[in-house]
Amino acid sequence: MLTKNDLIDYFYRGIKDKTEQRIGVEHEKFVLDRKDFKPVSYEQKNGINEIFLKCIKLGWNPIYDDKNSLVTALKKENEFITLEPGGQLELSGAPLKNIHETCNETTKHLKEFKKIGEELGFILLGIGVEPFSKLENFPWMPKQRYKIMKDYMPTVGNFGHHMMKRTCTNQVNLDFCSEEDMKNKFRIMLNLESIANAIFSNSPFDNGKLSKYKSLRSFFWQQTDPARTGLLPFVFEKNFNFERYAEYALDIPMYFVIRDHKYINMTKYTFRDFFEKKIILSSNIQPNIQDWINHLSTLFPQVRLKNYLEIRSMDACNWELICSQPAFWLGLIYDDDAMNEVNEIVEEWDNEDREYLNKSIPIHGLQTNFKNKKVIDFAQDFFQLSKNGLSKRKIMSSNNEFDETVHMKELENNLTNGLAPADNIINKFNTVWNKSVKPIYKELIF
Repeated sequence: MLTKNDLIDYFYRGIKDKTEQRIGVEHEKFVLDRKDFKPVSYEQKNGINEIFLKCIKLGWNPIYDDKNSLVTALKKENEFITLEPGGQLELSGAPLKNIHETCNETTKHLKEFKKIGEELGFILLGIGVEPFSKLENFPWMPKQRYKIMKDYMPTVGNFGHHMMKRTCTNQVNLDFCSEEDMKNKFRIMLNLESIANAIFSNSPFDNGKLSKYKSLRSFFWQQTDPARTGLLPFVFEKNFNFERYAEYALDIPMYFVIRDHKYINMTKYTFRDFFEKKIILSSNIQPNIQDWINHLSTLFPQVRLKNYLEIRSMDACNWELICSQPAFWLGLIYDDDAMNEVNEIVEEWDNEDREYLNKSIPIHGLQTNFKNKKVIDFAQDFFQLSKNGLSKRKIMSSNNEFDETVHMKELENNLTNGLAPADNIINKFNTVWNKSVKPIYKELIF
């Protein structure tokens, strides 16, 4: 029988020795037809299904949504390729030792898919919101969980379908060394999530036009489902620990449980209802630890706790910046001096400050006013702390020429000029692109 201690122990099992800390990346990209730039469906000729079949021939192993016919994910060693609701593809990378390894993994993956795209006639676009297509132009992927989410989202927010089908993000997963270390890292990541959002904001367009947002993706998330999104103020309370996060997760409505490859709709119940057997289901379904793990993956706060920490607030970016996102976080979170200096800067920030940044930065980006300064000033300071943290690691590339800071060169150029990716493409839209987003499909694809 599953106990509350089992739920909490799942988090404890994530504790790593400091020398064993790893970094994982998850990055999404749109799959678009090369001829008309429309999102590619699952069933069409040269669509998602055929892309997966190509990958299987290259050594990827299929993962089925049903028993053995509908391929909706792929696995190779510790890497996964998964399918988002609107046909976006995500690489969930392996836990790796350093940024050189994560960047090599990312580069290999993108080159492999670029080659498949040349064969099957699609392009890959890394951006926070697809800049031209309307919501109705995106197909739904044939995964059982997405049918449940599709029906549920309109009952809890106005933009859940937009979030599901029109957005892409890049996420970074980081380890913790103790419960206390988890608390410190969680709080730093929540304090800086909006700053990172500003640094990497990359979704200013909506249906071919310039929107009022630097990160439209963030706005969609804010209007998705308040019960399972947001900034988690309780993380900053004195009693925060693994058990407190478990209590939070217990009271969030479920999406599903899986039995015999079938997804059973559980959206009427919280995990606590299920766990404490306050509900009677048609079949005798008992909660197990995999149900808990699945449930935790359906919570969407800006920072998420599993048996590692996941920062979820950044827009997807193109090839020039995709490696700098994990580099930025690793330099801050895996260096004690950097963490101490970050804590000194943010120690007076409160929930009101974090909410202000979370709401303002998607609109104003790096030019957001905060604490008598601009966010760009904070961004430059945190960047320098991160760069210092990476330098101190002294982990060299395979040719022994560069340390991990090499992966932040383009980011450093942007911040020196006070610009985020959104600012760069807005400038091009207003000048050389002649008020058109179409050049994005040539200039910014992988």
